[in-house]
Amino acid sequence: MTYGLSINGRFLSQRPTGVQRYAREIVVWLDRLLHESPLPGGLRAKLILPAGAAPDFPLESIAIENTKISGSPLWTQLILPFKSQGVLLSLGNVGPVVRSKQIVCIHDVNTFLVPESYSFAFRAYYSVSLRLLARRSASVTTVSHYSARMLSEYGLRRLEDIAVIPNGHEHVKRWNPERSQFSRLGEPRRPFIFVLGSRAVHKNVEMLFSIARELDAAGIDLWVAGAPGLYFSRIDTSPPPPNVRMLGFISDDDLAALYRQALCFAFPSLTEGFGLPALEAMALGCPVVASNAASLPEVCGDAALFADPRSPRDWLCLFMRLRAEPDLARSLREKGMRQALRFSWKESAQAYLSLIIALLHGKHPHG
Repeated sequence: MTYGLSINGRFLSQRPTGVQRYAREIVVWLDRLLHESPLPGGLRAKLILPAGAAPDFPLESIAIENTKISGSPLWTQLILPFKSQGVLLSLGNVGPVVRSKQIVCIHDVNTFLVPESYSFAFRAYYSVSLRLLARRSASVTTVSHYSARMLSEYGLRRLEDIAVIPNGHEHVKRWNPERSQFSRLGEPRRPFIFVLGSRAVHKNVEMLFSIARELDAAGIDLWVAGAPGLYFSRIDTSPPPPNVRMLGFISDDDLAALYRQALCFAFPSLTEGFGLPALEAMALGCPVVASNAASLPEVCGDAALFADPRSPRDWLCLFMRLRAEPDLARSLREKGMRQALRFSWKESAQAYLSLIIALLHGKHPHG
């Protein structure tokens, strides 16, 4: 069997976050597109997996190749290059630096922007591998125009040589809030602001904790979901304020229920490559209050309220407005659902397929 496309499947051995969600959905939609229109010349596509990894979604057109080594940087750099054929697609920030016929998606440069958020080992590996990948790969993509500018500013790739292929929204249609533990418990006793993210420095959740007392006095709680990543440093483990409910890692159905029940979704990050949770919230009709930094204005457009991530008072004022103005919340829900439709996994997968076919034809594609 001759393969024209190999896909780096290491993302399936990792805890799912926004990066892994991106890789998963692009592969799902690539499989559908290849079912309708196969690669030229009878070439096939395959997904290469480290030991113990398996897709939780069906594949019709993309074959699966398992390897006997578990996923790690060594697997990426030493095993994957020799198992891959044709164009290699790496969707989760890293790929083998020895492979030049590669499309790599670098989601962000957070290790450069907020190095204090990450462990030394993780920072060192990314600093070296991202620079080598960006220079050696045939095509570099990223998820927002903001991230493209950052890649360029830090000297990884010229701006005109980066293709912006964003996240999509369609995956939320598969979520069922009725299956969630939170739906079974009924409506919460008090209104709550939903937050999704770890307590890493750049997620800026502690800023919201600083106004928890005022929110409590107004009868509002903070519900925070998310688990700390192993590669983060300086995770705050101090007890949260009494009206903060720490949920830990939750299911997709739980996310759907919480987006539906929340007063609003708060996203106070100092930096984001894209900010998928904000898009998910908008797609499910949850009002969004987001940081006015990084990619979030680009993703949310005029469908969110924005606040300075360094100014807790600004956030408190917007939360109070949403509580007092039902018409404002209703308007944000309507605008958010329209804004979410601008981001499509199918269109993003088609953009990748165009890059892949260009490389198979010997062309040097944009990006």
